[in-house]
Amino acid sequence: MITPQQIKDLIEAGLPGAQARVSGDGHHFEAIVVSQAFQGKSRIQQHQLVYGTLGDRMREQIHALSIKTELP
Repeated sequence: MITPQQIKDLIEAGLPGAQARVSGDGHHFEAIVVSQAFQGKSRIQQHQLVYGTLGDRMREQIHALSIKTELP
């Protein structure tokens, strides 16, 4: 089972300079991600960047992820 800390680490590794806060129960998670990489991107593009850091885990280990993205 994937943990909130593992998700946080994956997001921050995939978006250098990003800061993430992740909470959840092992299946359903909520992430708040702050990154300069979101500059000039639509909300959908921002969320796609975050999903991209998680890869296949979104299909295999994470059943639901609520994302809030912000600029620093």
